[in-house]
Amino acid sequence: MRDLFDRMYKDKGPLGKWAQVAEGYFAFPKLEGSISNRMKFNGNEVITWSVNDYLGLANIDEVRKIDADAAKKYGSAYPMGARLMSGHTELHEKLQNELAKFVKKEAAYVLNFGYQGILSTIDSLVSKNDVIVYDIDSHACIVDGVRLHLGKRFTYQHNDMESLEKNLARATKIANETNGGILVISEGVFGMRGEQGKLKEIVALKKIFNFRLLVDDAHGFGTLGKTGAGAGEEQGVQDQIDVYFATFAKSLASTGAFIASEKEIIDFLKYNMRSQVFAKSLQMQLVEGVLKRLDIIKSRPDIKQKLWENVKNLQSGLKSRGFDIGTTQSCVTPVYLKGSVLEAMCLVKDLRENYKIFCSIVVYPVIPKGLILLRLIPTASHDINDINETLDAFSAIRDKLVSGEYKKESLKLAF
Repeated sequence: MRDLFDRMYKDKGPLGKWAQVAEGYFAFPKLEGSISNRMKFNGNEVITWSVNDYLGLANIDEVRKIDADAAKKYGSAYPMGARLMSGHTELHEKLQNELAKFVKKEAAYVLNFGYQGILSTIDSLVSKNDVIVYDIDSHACIVDGVRLHLGKRFTYQHNDMESLEKNLARATKIANETNGGILVISEGVFGMRGEQGKLKEIVALKKIFNFRLLVDDAHGFGTLGKTGAGAGEEQGVQDQIDVYFATFAKSLASTGAFIASEKEIIDFLKYNMRSQVFAKSLQMQLVEGVLKRLDIIKSRPDIKQKLWENVKNLQSGLKSRGFDIGTTQSCVTPVYLKGSVLEAMCLVKDLRENYKIFCSIVVYPVIPKGLILLRLIPTASHDINDINETLDAFSAIRDKLVSGEYKKESLKLAF
């Protein structure tokens, strides 16, 4: 018998093995200052492309004022207890009603956090007799939710409708044997690649198969669709999404999340989601703050227009310079380069220290070996100067990468 900790002493995992050289810089970096297009990192002002404040609401004076006033009025404790017992308020109900109207659903329910919210939603929607079919590129929160499922689950290839059909056929056979149902899960926008889930094509399969659709629209809510109601609105199928989920942590620049569906389903989830039944209610200052943010989204369409102006300028600029940004259909802007993990570290250090550009870096094992993914998140706070400086910097670091300059730098010398 071994000590439980032996494994952790010997193997820190594929990402953890880099902790000694990465922590504080590539992992757990410390951005300082007000959330905006330019912040401080490592003592320098940098153009920030790694904050999901899509609509730039985090640093608007009226938003910061409502946050401050609500914190002063309620403190950080109120309401105490879970919603089911003692943590329910009229403001929670008001926010739910406003959210339901906004995403065109009968009812909504406010959740404490996004990650545990979607995880618990999945767990509550299915029984051991049911079958889950989900996109293989789904976010970790979906994967962890599926892991809780005691019944059968299948993945389909990313946005591949032929693969989905095959797995729906398999799921249907099993569901018929167990007298269960089928839950299909997709994201509205896949946060790494920026591709929208093929929601229109998925709901078309309801004519052939009997299933319900859950959509995690964390990156689509507030950014896509005529009103900002998300990927379903963008694709004209919002009414055919059975359970809609979105987080407050991106477009609304806050904490928390919500689910929306027909009233009976929301009533069921309210009483059966363990992460809500047994957890403290979302604090009042956050609820009041989200109400204000939602009002701004509805009354200020110019903010979303500014966001998309920046998205189009950034993405078209990258493509015109020959960069591979994949097939993004959203604000998420991936830039794919070829190189090793060590080259990626040297490249990003150069980008941050010498070009004053801060963006997220993704390497193996999240993506295949030999690839480097630089992930840019344009927001309404950015301007054309930010974009032009970034385009010039990216051209420069690509030239260095191709010439082998970063390959010559060892990890010891670079860090």
